[in-house]
Amino acid sequence: MGKKAAGTCYIKVDGDQLAVAGGVEVPLTAVEREAINTSAGVFYSEKDLTPYVKLEAVIPKDFPREKITQSDDMTITVELANGSVYVLSGAFLINPAALKGDDGKAELEFNGEKGIWQ
Repeated sequence: MGKKAAGTCYIKVDGDQLAVAGGVEVPLTAVEREAINTSAGVFYSEKDLTPYVKLEAVIPKDFPREKITQSDDMTITVELANGSVYVLSGAFLINPAALKGDDGKAELEFNGEKGIWQ
């Protein structure tokens, strides 16, 4: 029997549900590693990864634009189709988010203080 791995995702920003139109991306790890090759073997360096959520959303007229563009302490809850939940706290929008008039979509990227898998 197959197990669901992908499909419709749900995103809420401080309780307001967004209309996800494309992919959703969340980090699987909290650190980023880089290999260091030496004559004595392979080592690695490690640095903390900034927790994030990336998504493409439809932006209707009643979209909470002010909250999303101005707030710097949001809670983003991502419910993936496989049943996993990722919560980003202390979140804020990064990069310029632009509304595309031809399809009503915007690519949104949030960074935050802490990302937790539940």
